Amino acid sequence: MGSSSLPDPMSPLTREGPYLRLLCINIFVRDQDRSLRFFVDQLGFGVVIDEHYESGGRWLAVAPPDGSTVLALISPRRNSKDYKLIGRGRGAVLVTEDVMAKYHQWLDRGVRFHHPPQTTLWGGIFTRFDDVDGNSYALVGWDSFVREIEAQRRAAAQKLEAERRVAQELDIAKRVQARLFPQSLPHLQTLDYAGVCIQAREVGGDYYDFLDFGRTRLGLVVGDTSGKGIGAALLMANLQANLRSQSAIAMTRPDRFLRSVNQLFYANTTDSSYATLFFAAYDDRTRRLRYANCGHQTAFLLRRDNTLERLASTCTVLGLFREWECSVQESRMFPGDILVLYTDGITEAFNDADEEYGEQRLIETLESHRHRNPREILTAIVDDVRTFSPREQRDDITLIVAKCRKGAVGKHRSRPREKTPNAGEFAVS
Repeated sequence: MGSSSLPDPMSPLTREGPYLRLLCINIFVRDQDRSLRFFVDQLGFGVVIDEHYESGGRWLAVAPPDGSTVLALISPRRNSKDYKLIGRGRGAVLVTEDVMAKYHQWLDRGVRFHHPPQTTLWGGIFTRFDDVDGNSYALVGWDSFVREIEAQRRAAAQKLEAERRVAQELDIAKRVQARLFPQSLPHLQTLDYAGVCIQAREVGGDYYDFLDFGRTRLGLVVGDTSGKGIGAALLMANLQANLRSQSAIAMTRPDRFLRSVNQLFYANTTDSSYATLFFAAYDDRTRRLRYANCGHQTAFLLRRDNTLERLASTCTVLGLFREWECSVQESRMFPGDILVLYTDGITEAFNDADEEYGEQRLIETLESHRHRNPREILTAIVDDVRTFSPREQRDDITLIVAKCRKGAVGKHRSRPREKTPNAGEFAVS
């Protein structure tokens, strides 16, 4: 038997406290299969549940096609007290907008009515019918009452449908956004790297990327767009498209590259939209790192001797200003050096005492795991943040860890790109 399309009581609707609804009305019957045929074939009800148990019991329930109230058809044991209640049911009332139409339809199907529909003193119309065991049901109609019931039913159905569509659209958006994160990684001789983005909602505004500039050159990007949810996700997609479309000049002229990105982002977004961004261009042949911090969190470069360099802002955020200048800084990495790029979802994670995770905890975690590879360091940082802030995640968590290693500088063998193990989550070259 199929089931009727009833509203799901466990649907994550917006409500105060636990949900509350009427589960069912018990109807005592002699033969469940016989009663089932009456309700389904003659009245047009739908089966809600039909479960058989090892003990020999059966949980059978039906409901009208346009309502959520369930009738449980119970077949009690012959010698039980409930067996005496078969045929004595009188409390169930069904409502319809056209009693006469329903009366003639069910009469043609062999339903036994007590009398034709009658007008009542309160302005409604009603009749009464019996099921195969003699249980009696009222069928009523009252214009204003029925209209109100129907309006509420339709509103509830529309709300459920709207929520279903939103959930479906968010799922599609989540899958689409996952494809915007790195899908493959170029291999470098002197740099291992990993990236992660853990979104607080289905979609978010954080962004990380590994841009392949060819000829042993790589761009590392971490960004954070303004806003939350779908709006931030659209900005993130816009930013990603601008970065990739202009990347041809990123290695040779990073300042010009970022100015072009800013112009496009400014032209294609609203006045209040902006993004913070950390961009780094790494040359595998020389281990040279050129970077620009566009109003983003301070990046960390932990040297092999445990000294820490802070890569602070070199210019303002992207997208707010038409005229925008960018300063590019330069550094060089050596084997054992670790570069960490992140968003504020890490440093601004709060614990139960409303304390921030902060930069110092991030640095301490980095220092204590510096001997590990980038993926292990990244995992350790994320785990530490989640341990510190076990409550519901407030903001997206995005992080890149890159570690310089020994390699033949200036000598490279061609090697195909490596597929990321889980695009949008962890990626290691």
